[in-house]
Parts: sequence; structure tokens; C-alpha cells
Amino acid sequence: MAFEKNVFNKTSRTDSEIAFFGAMTIVYKSSIDLFLYVVGSSHENELMLMSVLTCLFESLNHVLRKNVEKRWLLENMDGAFLVLDEIVDGGVILESDPQQVIQKVNFRADDSSLTEQSVAQVCHTSLKENKKLIEWLSNFTLSSTFIWSSPVS
Repeated sequence: MAFEKNVFNKTSRTDSEIAFFGAMTIVYKSSIDLFLYVVGSSHENELMLMSVLTCLFESLNHVLRKNVEKRWLLENMDGAFLVLDEIVDGGVILESDPQQVIQKVNFRADDSSLTEQSVAQVCHTSLKENKKLIEWLSNFTLSSTFIWSSPVS
């Protein structure tokens, strides 16, 4: 969590959309009480990272019905993970068009009946995905994405 806290401290007080932190390029966007970050190596193209961020934000905006804020994100974590899964996989950018992501997420949600999963199953899946993300973030070899909620409630 030290990395995320340092990035948040560096970016929460500025109006820019890009930051450089160590050997990483970070693009970010805030929405009410959330900060969305896309992190890549210093060799990554900033415009590609920004297109991933824009795709993430617009897709979440649709999935969360224009309520991109902490409470709605937590209540719809399954949809948020589907969106993230369609955009990036193991640091490889799969999609940067929000309409394509929304279409794929809607198709997958219809097929998998996510509403029937128990809370324990969703939490277990979420925990596994977060562990993968943390493990991947420690390598910093490819682009990554994470969502940070501001500590103020």
C-alpha cells in the first residue's frame, strides 16, 4: 500500500493528468471520491495509457449508471472487475474503445448470471484478482491499472 499512498499523495493536489514517479508514467483522473490510475513504465506511450484510462472511466461510467463514486463502485465490484478484465490482461492492453468494452461486459454478464453468486464467491474472486494485481504491480514490466479511493469519506 505504500506505493499507492505515495502516488495518491503526489497526484491528489494537482490538476494535471500525468505524473512521473520513479521509473513509471502515471495517468490519472478523479471523480467525486475516487481516483483512477493507469500506471506504465517510463517507456510506455502516455497517449496509450491515457486511452486506457479514458476507456476505463467511460466504461465504469456506463456500468455504474453515471455514478462513478466509491459507494457505487463497491456495490458493483463484479461489473468493475469485468470492465477491467476486458481492457487489460496481465499488463497487455486488450481494448481501448469503451463501446466495445460495454458490449463485451453486457454479453458476459448475461451469460454468467453474476447476480446469483454468493457474497463469499464475489469476495473470493475479488481477493484473487487483487492479489494478482498487487503481484503484477511489484514487477512493473507492463502497463497496469488500479483504483484508489480517497481516504476522506
